Amino acid sequence: MDPAYTDSLNELIEQFGRLPGIGPKTAERLAFHVLRSDTKEALGLSKAINDLKSKIRQCRICFNLTETETCRICSDTKRDHSVICVVEQPKDVISLEKTGLCRWVYHVLNGHIAPLEGVEPHDLTIDELVKRVRSGTVKEVVMATNPNIEGDGTILYISSLLRPLGVKINRLARGLPTGSNIEYASGSILADAILGRGPIE
Repeated sequence: MDPAYTDSLNELIEQFGRLPGIGPKTAERLAFHVLRSDTKEALGLSKAINDLKSKIRQCRICFNLTETETCRICSDTKRDHSVICVVEQPKDVISLEKTGLCRWVYHVLNGHIAPLEGVEPHDLTIDELVKRVRSGTVKEVVMATNPNIEGDGTILYISSLLRPLGVKINRLARGLPTGSNIEYASGSILADAILGRGPIE
């Protein structure tokens, strides 16, 4: 805490510094930007953060982020609801949607199976996915977990539950480098992975 700054300024710098990728100097610049901005702009930032924490929840169907009971994608009647793309995090939905190639719906697991990290299948939304497939309207499940050990293990576990239900199970093509994360992949790499998706062996 810098004694040259007021308590409230020090507090704002500290809060900005807790954000990922924000170092002390950047946190200081952001705090002074807020200080110099007019009251309307500063309170707009405060309101946006408050709305983010108070309004956003999980979609009751797919567990993506929404401000209503059902997210916009699940509510879209023009989507192909017979194809479910399974991802680890809401950020993955955003990355895939940016390609403009996805007309399917999603299911967000909220993580991957990682026993060493204490994450077991029951900690994810796998049971809810199985229920969706059991409804009888789903023809294809596209596994789009991250191409790493945990993601592959999660695919194998989910596939073992879904195969007896007679649904087609595919995965994104390996245009995605092993060990990478979907949220950081370029649009062209994701497009290749989507168009080249194939069955899980």
